[in-house]
Amino acid sequence: MLIEDNRLLREGLAAMIKKQKDMNVVETIGNGENILAIIKKYKPEVLLLDLGLRSRSSMHLVKLVKKNHPAVRVIVMDLIPLQADVFNFVQAGVSGFILKDATVNDFLKTIRSVAKGLQVLPPNLTGSLFSQIVEHAINGANPSAVIDSVRMTKRERQVIELISEGHTNKEIAQKLHLSTYTIKSHVHNILEKLALSTRVQIAKYLHDSVKAKLATENISLLED
Repeated sequence: MLIEDNRLLREGLAAMIKKQKDMNVVETIGNGENILAIIKKYKPEVLLLDLGLRSRSSMHLVKLVKKNHPAVRVIVMDLIPLQADVFNFVQAGVSGFILKDATVNDFLKTIRSVAKGLQVLPPNLTGSLFSQIVEHAINGANPSAVIDSVRMTKRERQVIELISEGHTNKEIAQKLHLSTYTIKSHVHNILEKLALSTRVQIAKYLHDSVKAKLATENISLLED
């Protein structure tokens, strides 16, 4: 089943799926339909859902579907979903994500994988720390538990701590007796390891998923 309020895109996706010998589109939905009633009638195995519906909350729809029809596997479609959106949708029960710039092969592969019971994250997040956090969320574990699986050097941990305290690259360089260029390099490496994009996200990540653990264990990030 396909829920997409852009008619051109909806009809194009449906036509493409119908050409597959192992797939069938039981119904397409735009706006205003009673989705739960339609799901009850057609009993789809997989539901393709546009994350950016104009007149409805996609998150609300996911929660409704998973509450009333838990066996339906939901795939969310979006251009580039934010990490927060990915995490929240996974917690709500979404099984997969398709970027709207995906190739036809990737699109169909995701549907087939989810139909088999697999979890499919956006390609740009696969293999990152964030994907591990999502995996732990699926399994009900505390996200901060995965911090130990990331290979952070002592220097990178120091830089993270100083960033979280609001210091600039120049100030961090002075405190650690290093060049500003070297600090910029450390920040770049940290961003890549944590699959983040800004210094603010580094600070937020530390406070949200590490501070609680460190407070409990009374351990400083400046230690090895």
